[in-house]
Amino acid sequence: MPPGPIPGPSAWRGADLKHGAEWIHVLSDVERAELHAAMERVRGRELLAVERADFVLPTLGPTLDAVRRELLHGRGFVLIRGIDRARYDLRELATIYWGLGMHIGKARSQNAAGHVLGHVRDVGRREDDPNARIYQTNRRQYYHTDSVDIVGLLCVNKARRGGLSSLVSSVTVYNEMRARRPDLAAVMFEPFHTDRRGEVPAGMKPWFAIPVFNWYDGRLTTMYVRRYIESARRFDDVAPLTDAQRAAMDLFDDLTEDQDLNLFMDFEPGDIQLVHNHQILHDRTDFDDWPEPERKRHLLRLWLCPPDGRPLPPAFAARYGSVTVGDRGGIVVPDARLTVPLD
Repeated sequence: MPPGPIPGPSAWRGADLKHGAEWIHVLSDVERAELHAAMERVRGRELLAVERADFVLPTLGPTLDAVRRELLHGRGFVLIRGIDRARYDLRELATIYWGLGMHIGKARSQNAAGHVLGHVRDVGRREDDPNARIYQTNRRQYYHTDSVDIVGLLCVNKARRGGLSSLVSSVTVYNEMRARRPDLAAVMFEPFHTDRRGEVPAGMKPWFAIPVFNWYDGRLTTMYVRRYIESARRFDDVAPLTDAQRAAMDLFDDLTEDQDLNLFMDFEPGDIQLVHNHQILHDRTDFDDWPEPERKRHLLRLWLCPPDGRPLPPAFAARYGSVTVGDRGGIVVPDARLTVPLD
């Protein structure tokens, strides 16, 4: 465990940020023009072949480098606003998003199908399906982390009602747990078995075991999806949760729901949210969708591995495939072929 409370910009509280805009970068006219010109230069190319050097952003590029530093060493999240959603069709919008993302890191596979560009929308999966990912429904996700260094979401369409995004600092949650119940905070540094939800890499079990809180190289790194921790109990070789583990997760969840700690934001079409998973938990509220297919809530997602990420404890290799900086994270299963689906 850390020797004391963790200070610094990563230990933010939502109440201190919700009336400010320091976490929002509004694109200038010059930056929007650069994105459009860069998109035109790679028009027609396979997105998997488009790298940072191909997507030239003379003004915005250095700003995105600063955004990456803020993600990795500062507050841990940024909202980029100002892309004119109505100007672009889905392929053009995806190209702009992809090119911008390449200035943050390399894209990683998000599922067993090898998708490196994900579509977050309700596809009718049942919430109680043990192999479904909750982003495939219209239900609340609850605070969790994804299996990559940085996750990006671009809003294509908003829901008719709901679907708000919210974030909370896992560093702040730890500090609060340590202050209130240090005994339960200590439990979160023990391994928790977590369900892979049917997406099993070669040679691996259908679950992995990693602590929720990990103190490594002087930083707190968090991995948490309570739904998947609980559903891992469906496997015969996974022991039931202990009373202490349930109590620790209950306190953890209660703290994420504290309105003094979390921060809600409403995505507008064209907005891009970037989140550092190792220090931020994210959530989405339930939503009601539009009846027209072309209007339904739709986000594009990137899982990104930056070249200058933090060191991770060896235990993360069970989920990330590797802990090598710049080459880790995502979901890789046998025979999966990387693809960028645009339908």
